Amino acid sequence: VQQRPYRLWRTLLPWLVGALPIVCGTLILYWQAERELHGRSEDSAQQVTAQFERILDNISAAAKELLPLAGQPCETEKLALRDQVTRRAFVRSTNLEYRGELYCSSLFGSYSEPVLANNYFHGTLWLMSGNSVTPGHPLLVYRITESEGGAISTVDGDHLTNALRLFDPDNRLILQVGRYWMDENGRVVDGPVPTAEVAAAQVTSTHYPFSIHSGYGAGKVGQLMRSEFPALFALFVILGAMAGVTCYWQLRRATSPRAELQRAIEANEFVPYFQPVVRCGDYRWAGVEVLMRWQHPRDGLVRPDLFIPYAEHTGQIVPMTRQLMQRTAELLAPVANTLGDGFHIGINITADHCQDLALLDDCKAFLGALPKGRVRLTLELTERKLITPSEVTQALFAGLHDLDVQIALDDFGTGQSSLAYLRQFQIDYLKIDQSFVAMIGVDALSLHILDSIIELSSKLGLGIVAEGVENEAQRDYLAQHNVDFLQGYLFARPMSAEAFIQALEAQRLVQVTVHKAPAPLNG
Repeated sequence: VQQRPYRLWRTLLPWLVGALPIVCGTLILYWQAERELHGRSEDSAQQVTAQFERILDNISAAAKELLPLAGQPCETEKLALRDQVTRRAFVRSTNLEYRGELYCSSLFGSYSEPVLANNYFHGTLWLMSGNSVTPGHPLLVYRITESEGGAISTVDGDHLTNALRLFDPDNRLILQVGRYWMDENGRVVDGPVPTAEVAAAQVTSTHYPFSIHSGYGAGKVGQLMRSEFPALFALFVILGAMAGVTCYWQLRRATSPRAELQRAIEANEFVPYFQPVVRCGDYRWAGVEVLMRWQHPRDGLVRPDLFIPYAEHTGQIVPMTRQLMQRTAELLAPVANTLGDGFHIGINITADHCQDLALLDDCKAFLGALPKGRVRLTLELTERKLITPSEVTQALFAGLHDLDVQIALDDFGTGQSSLAYLRQFQIDYLKIDQSFVAMIGVDALSLHILDSIIELSSKLGLGIVAEGVENEAQRDYLAQHNVDFLQGYLFARPMSAEAFIQALEAQRLVQVTVHKAPAPLNG
């Protein structure tokens, strides 16, 4: 039985399948965007590092040229300091130091200020937040020493901030020199460098003691996905929609009538029901027609007109009939002794059965499961689907007659090719459709057709069975016209295997009682 959680799962599954490509695609795009940002971050850091190295090459060249002048009088060398400032693009000022004192400046000439070597990272670079000339304005100081002298050159912070903003305006680039760092706004901070939320990268110069940190703020991945991958995201949405629709279609297909019938076959849900056929005259049971019913786990007993036509259309009627024959043999084998010799067992077949010689094997297995001669198998051929004569059908009908299996035309007079079947195949019985029987005493035209069918069967030497006998008037009319067998609600309705076996046992007990009754005494 289909439970509520199962139905809920079937409802949710197409949405989950549809969401899967979208979620996976989004994760892939997210991963790709992160990779892209990492690449951009590292590339920007490397380019800024290269730019800073070019700037430092410029100011270090100035310091190296001035280094031999360290210790010389400032008045004689200050023009050389100013010449370096003039000729070199990035040099803001140049200075000379001797014995730990800055004594000559390109800005002021003679000047006195102590030089603290600890301020310089690796004794070479110092990132300053400002000086007495431009307080609050950053600058980078380069220092080179030899013996007791040294030369110092500086670069203005504007060159540094411009380099930090040059390549990617969204990238947060930071220059770090020792314990000091500066961002693109020119703010110099003494302390740990903040780590970027996205695509953090660091490049350390191989020529000078500084590092460049880069990265992006939170939300940059999503922004990049929206700006650069909208087409790919739309593609994943389309794929997700297609996957969801396909899953929904497959689930609908899995619950289609064909799939449901296949499930029922595998679950052995098709059960035999038995409707007795009586012999005209004494009206004792001469046999039964085995009718197929579907014992559905949720809907209960399903009428055959709701599934038999579709099973015939799909060809599933063949395995369903095979299963029905097997189950009927299993049920009747233990009670075969209650059946009279030559008890007729009628089973419906269709045109699909006539295209496969496997029906012979099914009949052999059915007869082999019951005592020999106890039952007589009759295959009732329905006419809803046309049988195309072929070598297979001819061999099949010949083999069936060799097994002493009889063939009856079911619902005779309503099908599309009854007369053709009489000519092409060896038929043993005609079963008059209940629509003609129902017209007895009601419709004169249908009654003439009924009389013609009875007359035809007599001339052809065929047995005849009337279906749908529901009242005594119909019974008596058919008896007067020498109809061999009768079947209908007047005698018995279709019954389950348990009810049928109980009825068989009851009939046997009645017959035994009749046989044992003492003969009446003659006065």
